Amino acid sequence: MDNTYRALSHPIRRRILRLLRQRAHTAGELADNFDIAKPTLSGHLNVLKQAELVTVDRQGTTLTYRLNMSVAEELIENLLALLGVEAATDLQVSLTEEIETKEEKDG
Repeated sequence: MDNTYRALSHPIRRRILRLLRQRAHTAGELADNFDIAKPTLSGHLNVLKQAELVTVDRQGTTLTYRLNMSVAEELIENLLALLGVEAATDLQVSLTEEIETKEEKDG
């Protein structure tokens, strides 16, 4: 979980996760959203991969990144517990339903 919190500590990585929440992106599509060198972006993506917040599919030379919703859900659950939120179970059910709907769309 420490890797996950470290991954979230940088604004560029949080922005990458917001983009991936909308849909899967190739490395090139992600690069188009940032004014940083590609090796720098690659470093941020590696931190997210190490934290298991993203998954990567390779098709030839194309890398496609997706948000790993199960780790994101676990992170949310831990944050809610840390904050002492009593309604965590209800929120978790809502998040799980949203995740399942998104996964069905992404196919």
